[in-house]
Amino acid sequence: MPSFGQIAQRMSPKGWAMLGGSVAVFIVFIVVVMQMASAPSYTTLMAGVNPAQTGKITSTLSAGGIAFELQNNGTAVAVESDKTAQARVALATAGLLTSTDQPGFSLMDSQQLGESDFQQQITYERALEGQLAQTIETINGVSSAEVNLVLPNSQDQLFADNSQPATASVLLADSGTLDSGAVRGIAELVASSVPSLSIDKVTITDSNGDLLWPDGDSSDSGGLPAAQSANQRYDATMAAAVNAVLAQTLGPDKAMVTVDADLNSDQATSDSLTYAKKGVALQTQTGDETLKGGSPTASGVAGTAGNIPAYASTGNANSSYADKTANTTFGVDKTITHAVIAPGKVNQQSVAVLVNSTVPASDLPMIKQAVSNTVGLQAKRGDTISIGQLPFAKPVTTPVAAAPSPITTYGEYGAIGIGSLFFLIFAARKLKRRENESFLGQPTWLRELESPRSLASLEAGGNGQPIEIKALQPPVNVARKQVEELVQRDPDRVALQVRAWMAED
Repeated sequence: MPSFGQIAQRMSPKGWAMLGGSVAVFIVFIVVVMQMASAPSYTTLMAGVNPAQTGKITSTLSAGGIAFELQNNGTAVAVESDKTAQARVALATAGLLTSTDQPGFSLMDSQQLGESDFQQQITYERALEGQLAQTIETINGVSSAEVNLVLPNSQDQLFADNSQPATASVLLADSGTLDSGAVRGIAELVASSVPSLSIDKVTITDSNGDLLWPDGDSSDSGGLPAAQSANQRYDATMAAAVNAVLAQTLGPDKAMVTVDADLNSDQATSDSLTYAKKGVALQTQTGDETLKGGSPTASGVAGTAGNIPAYASTGNANSSYADKTANTTFGVDKTITHAVIAPGKVNQQSVAVLVNSTVPASDLPMIKQAVSNTVGLQAKRGDTISIGQLPFAKPVTTPVAAAPSPITTYGEYGAIGIGSLFFLIFAARKLKRRENESFLGQPTWLRELESPRSLASLEAGGNGQPIEIKALQPPVNVARKQVEELVQRDPDRVALQVRAWMAED
């Protein structure tokens, strides 16, 4: 059989090209198979996720060191199959697993024929609860929601004595930024979505067990007064806004901000009266009178001149009279303003900022100015801000296994493939050579059988010593040996059996 060197010398360039192509295809095949075998399998953990919650879910999984992938355009989250339980625990701890447990109206599609009225009623209630929970979770500030409904039987409503009102309870996991208006909106949403449900039969509580509705307007923070509750909501809102800005700029777990504000929670009214500088003419009266007279003369004789005096003529032939008057009544222009001053004005606030020691000290003035602008700090109002720097405690996270470098992985796959190829080639050549090779020599016993030897040489042996020739023993007859042993043990029984055989003959 020609050796590998002889085969290599006889191969043409085309043969070498075919051999190289075969080797390349084999290596690629081995790499693909190894990659498919080593690729982790993912299991869908959550489906129908609100895109607004996807960021929170992925952040929680990354903090727990759980690999994930997004599916269905970000509305489904899949994790590695062997870490499904760990992912569920992490999301449940963060309050992000409730939304996937709400079935929504998809339960109505799984109904079957022959279901009783009770089963249909329960399915309808669960579907309505799930749909309401998914709708509430789209509200800003709500992390998760769980809705429980108690709907009366429609047949019981026929009799007034047996009728029961519908009730609803809502459990919220919020970020502390929900105000009384948002809570009332949730109550209105639930009441308007359920038939025969009034808003006063809706109960809303938070994850701490504090009642938000129906006492949300007056005491929506664990029974605290309205003024203190408003202060807490304002503090939480402003602190969350500032922490979000610092997390985007410095990174997570780099700074922490707390706000303590004093709000004016009293509702007041303001009345003002303003007069104009110039008067306004309310009424104007004018008069114009003219008179022109004639030329009067005396006439007739009263008597004699002795007893009746004579009257001389008086009057002006050109007499005239004219009179003009004007009267104006003025009024003062005034403005009356009635305004209602809503509560919530900030009387004074103080802000405390704590920064991790890993942040450069040169950035502290800029951080202080950014926080002051975000909360609307006013020095004339008496607002204060303090900033400090301390080393933060490192969060406990599960270390994520480092993924192997693609170059290293492909190199290992290539080495395995080349090694396997050489093993197959050399093993095939070795087997082929063993099949074609002839025996180097014949065994001694075969040569002795084929070449005749005399009796004297056999007796002399190979070393001059006489060889003892033993007679061959005949083969052992087992049946005969058993009969002989039986005759020796029980001869009488054997003789009786022989007599019986002879009598039969």
